This record gives sequence, structure tokens and C-alpha cells, in this order.
Amino acid sequence: MVSIVLAEITASVSELKRNPMGTVAAGDGAPVAILNRNEPAFYCIPAKAYEAMMDRLEDLELNAIADSRAGEPVIKVALDEL
Repeated sequence: MVSIVLAEITASVSELKRNPMGTVAAGDGAPVAILNRNEPAFYCIPAKAYEAMMDRLEDLELNAIADSRAGEPVIKVALDEL
């Protein structure tokens, strides 16, 4: 079976068990594909990369909401009225 590996660095589950922090560090801030029997089982990413990914997803969701409301009328409100 052919599998797509979406990372430049790979490690086996055994390597991850032996040295978890070393495996993450091997990616140098990028994702590391963890392989089980030469197929990707999951991706190990540093916290900063995960946070950036979640921020990007949130931005995409907010943009989709804004785009869906593009045709609605605009209601002007003064800050003093709030």
C-alpha cells in the first residue's frame, strides 16, 4: 500500500519511545511523521507549530463567516450607545 508522508523528517514508533524529545527536536520546528511498519501513524509537531496552525484555522473560519455575511445590511453603532 502506498502512503503519502506529509513531512520531510520521519521516525519510527520505536525511536519515539526511546527519545521523545529528541524525535521532536529532529524536526527543527517542523512536523515529524511517525511511522508504524513504514506507514504514517501520526504527525508529531512542536507546540508553536500547532498553535500557529490553530490560529490559521480560526482565521479561515472567521473569514468564511465574514464572507457569508457580505450581503447583509450594515448597522452603524456609536461606542457610546453600547
